[in-house]
Amino acid sequence: MGELPAGYRAVTGTRRSPVPGAVRIGDADRQELVLVSIRLRRRPSAPALPELGSGVRLNRGGFAAVYGADPADIAQVENFAARFGLGVRETSVARRTVVLAGIVEQLERAFAVELGDYQIGQMRYRGREGHVHLPAELAAVVEGVFGLDNRPQARPQFRSAAPHVRALAPNSTQALTPPQVAGLYEFPAGLRADGQCIGLLEFGGGYAPADIAAWFSGLGLVPPGLADVSVLGAANSPGSDADVEVVLDIDVAASVAPGTRVAVYFAPWTEQGWVDAVTTAVHDAANEPSVLSISWGWPEFETAEGLTWTAAAMDAVSVTFQEAGVLGMTVLAASGDQGTDCQIGDGVAHVIYPGCDPYVTSCGGTEIKDVSAAGFTEVLWQGNGASGGGVSVNFAVPDWQTTVALPASVNDGHAGRGIPDIAGNAHPDSGYVLILDGADIGPVGGTSAVAPLYAGLIALASAQAGAIGFINPTLYQLAGSDVFRDITCCGDNGYGGAPGYPVGAGWDATTGFGSVRGAALVDELSGDLVAALIPSWH
Repeated sequence: MGELPAGYRAVTGTRRSPVPGAVRIGDADRQELVLVSIRLRRRPSAPALPELGSGVRLNRGGFAAVYGADPADIAQVENFAARFGLGVRETSVARRTVVLAGIVEQLERAFAVELGDYQIGQMRYRGREGHVHLPAELAAVVEGVFGLDNRPQARPQFRSAAPHVRALAPNSTQALTPPQVAGLYEFPAGLRADGQCIGLLEFGGGYAPADIAAWFSGLGLVPPGLADVSVLGAANSPGSDADVEVVLDIDVAASVAPGTRVAVYFAPWTEQGWVDAVTTAVHDAANEPSVLSISWGWPEFETAEGLTWTAAAMDAVSVTFQEAGVLGMTVLAASGDQGTDCQIGDGVAHVIYPGCDPYVTSCGGTEIKDVSAAGFTEVLWQGNGASGGGVSVNFAVPDWQTTVALPASVNDGHAGRGIPDIAGNAHPDSGYVLILDGADIGPVGGTSAVAPLYAGLIALASAQAGAIGFINPTLYQLAGSDVFRDITCCGDNGYGGAPGYPVGAGWDATTGFGSVRGAALVDELSGDLVAALIPSWH
């Protein structure tokens, strides 16, 4: 980038480096049309967000009125867009977002950046280096600019087993159904989730309604009402490997929460897609999801130097998860399917984002085996994948997590947010047979099967008690109680040459507190621990 235009300055948190190993092969197409999402500050008059657990709840309309963007700031962005010939595609006070459209040569002038084409292996992306820049008066009200760089930034967290697993003998590991697992986990029998909506984030793929209907019919269940929500033009587009993730999420979540509706948020698998999908889902006043399940993730760091997520993007997503708690929305995310390696392969332990966000309930993986009338055995998932878990580089230890003995990082001994918080059936051998393109596939597992399972449980609890919201403080208050089935066997979650964390008694960085006894947790969430959280402020 040459000399900055007069009056411009860098937007904090927007620095980008190339993907490690990527080579700039040329300039970006000067005539390519690009959508850019500008994230604005909260209106200056807004008070601090209510403490989660304070008893204050805002509905979505009330939240936007108090904590949304200042219309004057939106007008400032619109004036900036007009100055450079950019179109305004969308404005949202609640999401604090303005989406602009322009061709590359306009955007380079407007944001004082140079956009290039980069390649590493088979992956090609439009990227930039350094910071995004804006006129100083506008930079003062902007928290992030997303979309100039479109490198892929999401992986589904599912694993498939060999088809023969379905026919294994009793008293071994064998394919199950989500309702069977809900029964083993003692989900409350007879409860329904009528009036609730489960939100699912999807960064690729799609589903055929006929497949969903056939799978539910095969289990003797009524399929859920489904609403597709397009983010940045992405849509329900079956025909790729990601279809497995989409179908898995829908089938698992809705089959254990009869009566629920499901909103599926389709977004591009980029940083911009993440920010816009999360803000859209959390502030969706049309579908009003009470719980959000995220089965996708990306490591906090690709290497020690190569930050994948910009600070601005992680801040935007994390703050929105905090807002979700104020709105009474619970957020669950997969902790990852390749143990501490996280598909990086550098021999260093990693954790994935958003599974490590402090405002998310992180869901790790177990294996269910030896199922019989007398019960079942449950162990750490390690084999054909492994439960993600470990210590965050980006997030400090939250106050509510100081009550457990967190391990130091196996990399360098630093302290940080430990994950997961809870765990559930994830080994693909004890996973779920699905229907895709009219045929059985699987079994399929992964921690991406755990987040929607517990999302269904939260939907059941919300139907009984009202908005549940952020549950982590409650989970950690319940440490050592019979709400959890502690997983103490066997080994650790090291994978692909990366060092791991051992499973053991109490909270650990492989399975958290263990799997959840559903009825016991619903009782707690419906009782005194959460009763103080339910009053609403409209």
